[in-house]
Amino acid sequence: MYTTATCPFCIRAERLLATRGVASIDKLRVDLDPALREEMVRITGRRTVPQIFIGDLHVGGFEELAAMDRQGKLAGLLET
Repeated sequence: MYTTATCPFCIRAERLLATRGVASIDKLRVDLDPALREEMVRITGRRTVPQIFIGDLHVGGFEELAAMDRQGKLAGLLET
């Protein structure tokens, strides 16, 4: 997950994933490394955080993650 230290949506995404059993998240701090932000924009086409990946799948930001959870699709992704 591309993230920053103080992003409220990043924190919400982490909490949601934790409630779904995700024990650890690889955090790429774009606020500490400008090259990571450039990489994030190149890969996702987006400038905002969080940008969440489950495996190689780009989920999007918190809103997309929460929508997947509401639709019952997140659990299946986390199992694979």
